[in-house]
Amino acid sequence: MIVLPPELLPQLGEGLWHMFAVFLRVSAMVSLLPAFGERSIPTRVKLGIAVAFTLIVAPAVQAAGTAPDLFPLARMIVVETLIGVVLGLGLRLFVLALQTAGSIAAQATSLSQILGGAAADPVPAMGYLLTLAGLALAVLLGLHIRVAQFLIYSYTLFPMGLAPMAPDLSQWGVQQITRSFGMAFALAMPFVIASLIYNLALGVINRAMPQLMVAFVGAPAITFAGLFLLFAGTPLILSVWSDALFAFMVNPLEGTR
Repeated sequence: MIVLPPELLPQLGEGLWHMFAVFLRVSAMVSLLPAFGERSIPTRVKLGIAVAFTLIVAPAVQAAGTAPDLFPLARMIVVETLIGVVLGLGLRLFVLALQTAGSIAAQATSLSQILGGAAADPVPAMGYLLTLAGLALAVLLGLHIRVAQFLIYSYTLFPMGLAPMAPDLSQWGVQQITRSFGMAFALAMPFVIASLIYNLALGVINRAMPQLMVAFVGAPAITFAGLFLLFAGTPLILSVWSDALFAFMVNPLEGTR
């Protein structure tokens, strides 16, 4: 039987409390992380990922001290969980931007009904392909390292137990949502332009030759154009998206100050 010296028990208690305080923020953020927090990943795997990130982040964060009383403890749990959820939502919006860009591109090129239920979320095939490729690229570029750095840096922005101000948080959230939709539309812009040119050309042809069934001629053309743009533009789309994702991890408050 192993008996710990009495003087080590307070230090052990403080260490466990510190790990628990870090785990609150990390677990809330991991549940929404790109790649690591997808709905297709089992809960036990997410729990293991959260524990692994906690073991990495905790030594780099200032110790939380002794466990507070009941009400300060409840406040600490709520605040740390809220900060983790907010940071995780900021990263999750980048995945939603890819899905939205794929939906816009598929709708513009009349490919929105192909493999619409292949993913956990009902997105068209283009959105599913872009999302899967973007997540794979982010992991290959060292997403786990960037996430660990981002978690450590988050304690500089939001010290442990200090709740963010509601007006600042709401303003930041609105700006991130606006940025996400703007990025989605920008990524899908080539498909929207191609669809505009296609519809204008179809209207001119139909005006010149009313007896011609332009829909039967134009449908294969817009399908081919959409697939070609997807083949040629995906590397650039994913490059722009990954740069924006990692730039957010470096400075999540950019444009809010």
